[in-house]
Amino acid sequence: MSLTSVWVAHWRDTPARPVLLDAADGAVLTGLEVDDRTAALAVRLAAAGVRPGDRVVLSCGPSAATVLAYVALLRLGAVAVPANTAYTAVELEHIVGDVGPVLALVDDPARIDGLPLGSHRADLSTLPRSDAAGWAVLDAAVPDAPALVAFTSGTTGRPKGAVLSHGNLEAGAAALVEAWGWTPADRLVHALPLFHMHGLGAATNGTLSAGASMVVLPRFDPAAVVDAVTAHDATLFFGVPTMYARLRDAGRLRDLAGLRLLVSGSAPLDPPLFQVIAAEAGQAPIERYGMSETVMLTSNPLHGERRAGSVGVPLPGVQVRLGPEGAVEVTGPNVFAGYWERPEASREAFTSDGWFRTGDIGALDDDGYLRLVGRASDLIITGGYNVYPREVEDAILEHPDVVDAAVVGLPDDTWGETVAAYVMVRPGLDAGPAHAERIGAELAAHVVPRLAAFKRPRRWTVLPELPRNAMGKVLRDQLRER
Repeated sequence: MSLTSVWVAHWRDTPARPVLLDAADGAVLTGLEVDDRTAALAVRLAAAGVRPGDRVVLSCGPSAATVLAYVALLRLGAVAVPANTAYTAVELEHIVGDVGPVLALVDDPARIDGLPLGSHRADLSTLPRSDAAGWAVLDAAVPDAPALVAFTSGTTGRPKGAVLSHGNLEAGAAALVEAWGWTPADRLVHALPLFHMHGLGAATNGTLSAGASMVVLPRFDPAAVVDAVTAHDATLFFGVPTMYARLRDAGRLRDLAGLRLLVSGSAPLDPPLFQVIAAEAGQAPIERYGMSETVMLTSNPLHGERRAGSVGVPLPGVQVRLGPEGAVEVTGPNVFAGYWERPEASREAFTSDGWFRTGDIGALDDDGYLRLVGRASDLIITGGYNVYPREVEDAILEHPDVVDAAVVGLPDDTWGETVAAYVMVRPGLDAGPAHAERIGAELAAHVVPRLAAFKRPRRWTVLPELPRNAMGKVLRDQLRER
C-alpha cells in the first residue's frame, strides 16, 4: 500500500470518526470529509497542470486547509516542498530556483511576487474548479517515488533539499505508531509549524497513519494548547523545548497532566526543564531524535526509563552506530537517498557501506541509550582538546538563575579557539554592565567543579534572548558573528 492509501483505508473504515479539528474556526472534519475534500483538491491541482513528480511549494500557516493541501499533493503523486512562512523573498527564491516548482500554494500571494514561477501561482482559494480528473489516479505512488523535498535548516550553509520518498515517510510514521502505541483513539494537539519534519513527518503523518485525529492550532500559545486539550479530550502533545519552557513560565504544565504522552524534539531538552515537566505534568516527556533527511531515528521508550539528556534507543527498523570521533551514523527504510540535484553532497552524506552521516556527535550508554553531545560542525578545539558545547551548556544550566545558554568557539591566536558562553538569566538580574560582569564571574565559579579547565568558558555574555530558528535551534553562527 502507498502512504496515502494507508490513510484512505482508515477514513473509509470509520467514515464518521473525526480526523481534523481546526481550532481557529471550530471546524470538525470526519474521515469521509477528509477523503472527499482531499480527492477534490487533488483534481483541482491536476486541472492547474500539476502532474505526478511535479514539485509544488507549500508555504501556509497551520490550519486544517494546509493539512488538506499537503494530503492532496501526496494523493496526486506530486512532490510537496514545504517552506517556512517566515522566509524572505531571497530565501524563497533559493528554494524555487533549486527545485523548479510548477506551482506555489501560499496563504499570502504577495510573498511569491517576482519569483520565477511563470504563470503557475495560486493560493488555496484560486485553484481552478474541475469535476473531471481525467488522467489523475489517486494513491498510486510507488514506495520509491519522491513525496517531499525537505530543506535543511541552513544552520551550516545554504539549505539543501532532502528528497524523501513515500516509502521513507511511511516507514517513519509506522515506526512512531508502533513505538508510541498510537491508536485511533488518540487525539493530538498540533501546535507545530507545517513546514518541518516534526510537524509533518512525525505529527501529521503519524496521526493519519494511526487512524487517529488532531486539533490544529494556528499558532502556539500556552493557553490555547491547554484549552484544546480540555475542549477536545486530547491524549497527545508534541512540542519543541521552547514551547515547554513557555508552558512552564505560564504555569500551565500541570494542565497537561491528563495527557497520555508528551513528546519533545527538534532541539535538545535541557535536563532541568525535563525534571520540571516530569514533576508538574505528572510524567516524564519522551525526547526523540530525527532529521529532515530521516524522519525520526530514536526515541525514549513508551514503557521504561525516559532518561533526561538522552534521545533514547533506535526506533523499529532503524540502526544507529558511532563512527570516528563519535559521529552518529544511521541506516533504515526511513533514511533518504540523497539531496535534490546535489550528487556530490549526496555522496559525501553517506559512508562507503551506505550509512547516513548525520553530522551529530553522540555517545552510547551501556544499555544502548543515545546521548547527543553536539554537532560535528559545532565542535570546539581549544589547545588541541575537543569541547562539545552541549556538555558545557548543561553545566551552566544547572545554575538556578540561568534560563538559557549557548556555547560557541571563537578564534583565538593562542588556543586556536576559545570557549564563549552566551546566557539568559532570570528577569531583573541582567540590568547594566556591572550586573553582567558579576553574573559572568558567578557563573565562571559555578562551572569550576563541573568542568575540566579547558572546557570552561573564557568569555561570558548576558543576552536578553538567544537567537533561534523556528524550531528552537540556537543559531550559533549569529552568536559567533557578535
